[in-house]
Amino acid sequence: MKKTKRIIRNIIIFILLIILTFYIMLKDQDITEIFNILQNVKIQYILIAALCMCIYIICEAINIGRTLKTLGERTSIFKNIKYALIGFFFSGITPAASGGQPMQIYYMYKENISVANSTLALLINLSSMQIVTISMALISVLFNYKYLNNTLTIFFILGIALNASALTLLLISIFSKKLLNKLINLVIKIITKLKIKNVDDKKMKLEAELSKYQNSSDYIKKNKLVIFKIILTTYIQFIVFYSISYWTYCSFGLSGYNFIEIVSIQSILYAIVSGIPSPGAVGVTEGGFIEIYKTILPQSIINSAVLLNRGLSFYLLIIISGIVTLVNIFKKKKMLKKEEI
Repeated sequence: MKKTKRIIRNIIIFILLIILTFYIMLKDQDITEIFNILQNVKIQYILIAALCMCIYIICEAINIGRTLKTLGERTSIFKNIKYALIGFFFSGITPAASGGQPMQIYYMYKENISVANSTLALLINLSSMQIVTISMALISVLFNYKYLNNTLTIFFILGIALNASALTLLLISIFSKKLLNKLINLVIKIITKLKIKNVDDKKMKLEAELSKYQNSSDYIKKNKLVIFKIILTTYIQFIVFYSISYWTYCSFGLSGYNFIEIVSIQSILYAIVSGIPSPGAVGVTEGGFIEIYKTILPQSIINSAVLLNRGLSFYLLIIISGIVTLVNIFKKKKMLKKEEI
């Protein structure tokens, strides 16, 4: 019940943020004109952008499945896509995307995947994402710093610093056995002080999971080719994801900026907003898009471009992933009722 209430609360906050964002963005605009512009976009580019989001999810599913397979877990591409969509949904509706990985681990556990192995798979995947986000943004800013004003520059530095800090913590979590042991001991102390029952049993379970986790970590370190493939797949994933802005640009019949230029500018924007702890980076992404693209897109269509770009790169997939998550929840409830009978 507590988990359900927390999810409902996050969804309400998420929806309110969307309403506030669109109100601020559109309050002084002619809504009819915006919809007229959107009706005249070139559909073939919209379809390419939608395909890019599919590829984005498939790439994440491949990375999750690749690590799980290496660790001896049985899974399928369809299940991995489901895990990727569940992660996207809960990351989107929770502050700083904090809910994605825990919910993925939970649903994997329900399908008999070891917590130790699912945790490691997701930590490696998240680390790869951080490496790609930071490296692409730093390379891109060397050629596109002119698009950053003082405020955006500050947020870019902050975003890189936060992502770099997160990456450091992730790498320590994966490779530092001493730190993990200390974390286990800290958890045990907290449990003991809270006077929770069966402390010894819980300690044994935590140590068993830690042992599996450390063995898995050692195994991954011996399989450097797997890590290389994951990072390479993540680069493809993010290039495809950033390219949605390019296909949005093309859909308005615009030219002058090529694929590489738009993708590199988008990588900077993503680094700026990814460190801000707003659910789905709602509001900050739209504001950042308008600010960074105002010299690239005509003023008359920039609000329409924001709506289209965010609709394709975020809101559409939130709806799809939300449906997948709800279907999965109802299936699990039916299975539990059958087991009770």
